[in-house]
Amino acid sequence: MRQRWQQFGGFLAGMVIPNIGAIIAWGLITALFIPTGWLPNERFAALVGPMITYLLPVLIGFSGGKLIHGTRGGVVGAAATMGVVVGAGIPMFLGAMIMGPLGGFLIKKIDEVLEDKIPVGFEMLINNFSAGILAAILVLIGQVSIGPVVVWASNVLGAGVDFLVSRRLLPLADLIIEPAKVLFLNNAINHGVLGPLGVADVQASGKAIHFLLETNPGPGLGLLLAFYLVGKGMLKESAPSAMIIHFLGGIHEIYFPYVLAHPIMIVAMWAGGMVADLWFAIFGGGLVATPSPGSIFAYLAVIPKGAHFAVLGGVLVGAVASFLVGSAILKAFPVREREEKEEVATGVLPVAS
Repeated sequence: MRQRWQQFGGFLAGMVIPNIGAIIAWGLITALFIPTGWLPNERFAALVGPMITYLLPVLIGFSGGKLIHGTRGGVVGAAATMGVVVGAGIPMFLGAMIMGPLGGFLIKKIDEVLEDKIPVGFEMLINNFSAGILAAILVLIGQVSIGPVVVWASNVLGAGVDFLVSRRLLPLADLIIEPAKVLFLNNAINHGVLGPLGVADVQASGKAIHFLLETNPGPGLGLLLAFYLVGKGMLKESAPSAMIIHFLGGIHEIYFPYVLAHPIMIVAMWAGGMVADLWFAIFGGGLVATPSPGSIFAYLAVIPKGAHFAVLGGVLVGAVASFLVGSAILKAFPVREREEKEEVATGVLPVAS
């Protein structure tokens, strides 16, 4: 069972890791040029939305299809991914990791059926039309099915967070918040649930712990540090750049693909988030407004007088907890190194002895 889970995790990593460079490029552009970034620029900031909404999911969909059936599978997988991209209102990384391999698998099966039945001279025509028809069908299915599912999931997760927060079970809220963040529902949770609750609390007490629950950069920093010190391959090599973009730039989305590439690391995020929230609750941490973006510098700008120890201490313990748990997980369940020639061609991960 452990080997099968490692196979599955290795396959997910094979979709995400080749595209880390593009994800970091998006993170740099976002951290620099959005209105609250280091060098605000309206023209360059216009790149941010299309890149995370269209480019990155399509790249992941292409990689997933390619792992199953080479470039032909990648093309169908990328086209199929556009259906979920258009059908949902959030970046569809998860949808891409479903539709990409699905497109590659289906076109592989179609090619196997047609292999010995295509008349001589009609190979290119039939191959192109079979791929095109399948891609069109998958695009339509993805558009009409994924969007409503995403909206439903967002509403359910938001209701769960609201339930726990309203009953003062703040650390347990991370059991919902962290997976929601990794699925790119972070803005829905933060601005749709925690933000309004925090505004009401600020009016009553001058600060709100709600602004800390989703925006804390500590757990993400600990996760990336664990990948850098204990991980290997592309995830290890790209972690320093991601740490800068995440912690100093406040672009938390940069670490989400690291968890998607190795899903068991969500446990490290739970550990960091819950320990930090417990610290905030014990020492009375809170902010006067939502930090935007969620960088350490934005935190410093909205910490109320006298609350620096409570807030910055929570950031620190969250980073330490996620680092320790993440390091232990990476030692027990290391990220699988893919053998490019064999696995890109077949999409099969060799089982470790």
